[in-house]
Amino acid sequence: MNLTAEPTVFVVDDDNALRKSLCWLIESIGLRVQTFASAHEFLDAYPADTPGCLVLDVRMPGMSGLDLQERLEERRITIPVIIITGYGDVPMAVRAMKAGAVDFIEKPVSDQMLLDRIQQAIMTDSMHRESKRGKSQFAARIELLTPREREVMDKVVSGLSSREIGDELGVSFKTVEAHRAKIMKKMQASSVPHLVRMALNNEV
Repeated sequence: MNLTAEPTVFVVDDDNALRKSLCWLIESIGLRVQTFASAHEFLDAYPADTPGCLVLDVRMPGMSGLDLQERLEERRITIPVIIITGYGDVPMAVRAMKAGAVDFIEKPVSDQMLLDRIQQAIMTDSMHRESKRGKSQFAARIELLTPREREVMDKVVSGLSSREIGDELGVSFKTVEAHRAKIMKKMQASSVPHLVRMALNNEV
């Protein structure tokens, strides 16, 4: 996962004048921008897993905005998509929202509204990436546990005391405490509540 790359706003629109206008607008608040005249161009050039968001015209020759969304889903690319739609394209934009777009804005586009939505989309992307990174780290730590440690951890997370866990597993209180200490170290948990929060956040 690319955690250090600068967020980029990818603009895909077949209208050259609008592309240039959007590029200037977005760059004016210090954001990096890349523009593309077609969905095919974007797919060919998109650097894998680059953070940011996609500003997409819903109606374009060749591959439409909806078609591009389907391709992104096929490739498991989860970049937030903001749909820009012309008059009469609202039903299509609603379909795009149902397909996973985070927002849609009707033309003519209000500069401030578009900038606000772009910044929200970038924040959404950042939070999603942070959550994904946390899940990946948690999964890697889980792999360090022995089968018995995993069993003990599941019972700790479910709220059982060390004595109750010992009774269920037929081992001594001291043995459970020893397992628990190793679990806390391997999972990098500062306390039992911290361990429980990690487990709940990662649906274990």
